[in-house]
Amino acid sequence: MDLISKHNVVHRFEKRKLLIAINCVAGLSIFFFGYDQGMMGSVNVSIDYGVYRMKYGNIKLADGANQVNVQNSTLQGGIVAVYYLGTLVGCLLGGWVGEKIGRIKVIALGSIWGVVGASLQTSAMNADWMICARLVNGIGTGMLNAIVPVWIIPLLFLFIIVWFFPESPRWLVKVGREAEARYILGRLRGEDEYGLAEAEFQDIVNVSELEKKSGKMNSYFHMLWDAMPSALGGGTSGKLHIGRRVQLVIWLQILQEWIGIAGVTIYANDIFNQAGYSVFKSRWIAGINDIFYMFSTLIAVFTLDRLGRRVTLYWGNVVMGIAMFLSGGFSRLAQENANDQSKRAAYGAAGAAFTFVFTAGFGATWLTVPWLYPAEIFPLQVRAKGNAWGVVGWSIGNGWTTLLLPTMFKNISEKTFYVFGACNFISIPIVWALYPESNQRTLEEMDLLFAADSIWNWDAEKTFARLKEENPDLVQAAQRHQSVVSGAEVGGLPARKGSRGMSLVPGEKMPPAAATAQGEKSSSEDGGNNNDKVA
Repeated sequence: MDLISKHNVVHRFEKRKLLIAINCVAGLSIFFFGYDQGMMGSVNVSIDYGVYRMKYGNIKLADGANQVNVQNSTLQGGIVAVYYLGTLVGCLLGGWVGEKIGRIKVIALGSIWGVVGASLQTSAMNADWMICARLVNGIGTGMLNAIVPVWIIPLLFLFIIVWFFPESPRWLVKVGREAEARYILGRLRGEDEYGLAEAEFQDIVNVSELEKKSGKMNSYFHMLWDAMPSALGGGTSGKLHIGRRVQLVIWLQILQEWIGIAGVTIYANDIFNQAGYSVFKSRWIAGINDIFYMFSTLIAVFTLDRLGRRVTLYWGNVVMGIAMFLSGGFSRLAQENANDQSKRAAYGAAGAAFTFVFTAGFGATWLTVPWLYPAEIFPLQVRAKGNAWGVVGWSIGNGWTTLLLPTMFKNISEKTFYVFGACNFISIPIVWALYPESNQRTLEEMDLLFAADSIWNWDAEKTFARLKEENPDLVQAAQRHQSVVSGAEVGGLPARKGSRGMSLVPGEKMPPAAATAQGEKSSSEDGGNNNDKVA
């Protein structure tokens, strides 16, 4: 393939090896996620940083050591929170720029932007400087649509190696470079699976055509505004209810932060200090907690698909909610027995233990589902933008909590844990009532699931069951991944049709010509991928 550089890894690797190489680069920005947040937790309690440079506190003597006594908790939280304002802007900016110049160049741009932000942060001499630096670095992070470290070295490494990796086949098709896209997909599948690679290529071409036909209706603004009443210009996606899906992914990410992880990760030193540990012990216990966090994510590998998304969130909420209430209670007992070293140590250890339980519960459940859910519920033509809306929710949730947490810890102390515990139990009925199960359902079946006009999950499941019963051919077509778009449209977005002219909308039929074309397509492609479920 002459159009792709001879140094590109797509020429050297194929199939599993190529996939691993691409995933390693994609995962580089996530690798230091815990490092970035954990580092801010340590920096916040640094005397040089908090007292002499940012000037949000003074020095106090506690447990025989000097500590930062925070006086301006709003400034402390604001410095941390402004980073997430940057990620909110950056994720939308990155999506827009990526459509223009391609994914590889956006990764390179985000890396360099992050290097500039990291350099500004490491050289910051006052609060104004640090706030601007955090905002700049956040924009770079948002462009990468993932967490990138404040570290400069990994970003420079990412900037260098990304040029040796293949461009996104979807973007290549969109800009008319179909030969390159077909070649890359062929290398990913291997010569022995050429038929699958070609089928995947045709799917991408079809989706690209969908995007061109309904481009304006797929904009960020239209996706968000779609949730508004039709009298105000909403409801443009018709029975697809794109706006409802946008709201679901945004609020799921906000809930993810308010169940407590933002506080436990970024303000871990303060949490363990409140449990009665010294400054030094608080730091290394926070580090051990992060290690537990990392290994707990492996639990999801074995449970996520077996239990489903909703049950995974349920049991995570129960474990984390109980852990937060107990952690808060034991922290209070440790403070009340400050003069009794044996009791203080025992209660402090219990409080720290339940903080570990919380972190492990989060890593096994809520860490994964809010990031997976957007990819599973949006139609392909708006899937990338749907993921971006998830990042918007994550940015809002993180920014909101990190801004308020210093004030909460200062004014209500360990009762902050009770707020987190309550949020966990409040999340259970919210998920039960509003969030349909996406596990083991195709993207086409998700369109059927969201066809109900009601926001309630039980109505969505009833509508889905009725559509399956009334239109079995529609469901069979969806399971064969052969659902197509005819000339008829629902609202502003094209409606998906079944194999015999049946629509996602009850009572609506395809025009005769479109139905004939649909039947021919189904017959010719019947040997394709039969069970391509949502991962």
